[in-house]
Amino acid sequence: MTRKVFYSFHYKNDVFRVQQIRNMGILEGNPPTSPNTWEELKQKGDTAVENWIDENLKGKSCLIVLVGEKTALSKWVRYEIQRAWEMGKGVLGIYVHNIKDPKTGLGKKGLNPFEQFTLEKDGKRLSSVVNCYNPNLNNPYQDIAYNIESWIEKAIASR
Repeated sequence: MTRKVFYSFHYKNDVFRVQQIRNMGILEGNPPTSPNTWEELKQKGDTAVENWIDENLKGKSCLIVLVGEKTALSKWVRYEIQRAWEMGKGVLGIYVHNIKDPKTGLGKKGLNPFEQFTLEKDGKRLSSVVNCYNPNLNNPYQDIAYNIESWIEKAIASR
């Protein structure tokens, strides 16, 4: 069963790495947003961006946070995680720093973005219940392609 997913990532730093994952063709995800469209949206203000994110999360079964060096620092990634969790979506992370960017090469491993959230019911960190996978260094692309569907199903089942 092909799942509809929403990809969350730091646009400026990781868009080329993310594009490689999207091009695997395994999943039906949110269509890429061009840099111009994203900049125009941000100029309309925070409420416009939040509305866009909320609208694009509708009909998706899972949020996949593609974690690069600065992903955990992005206020929009944090908003996407918070909203997806509130909406009961499956949530998972995949580190993408070892996927080569044609312009910059390999990146540095970023912080786990789920560490920033605390669950209301028991005070545990969201990272204690949401997996953030670190693909095999030798061939991260192949590892992601081989495992992403099972990672998604596991994230959805855990909700």
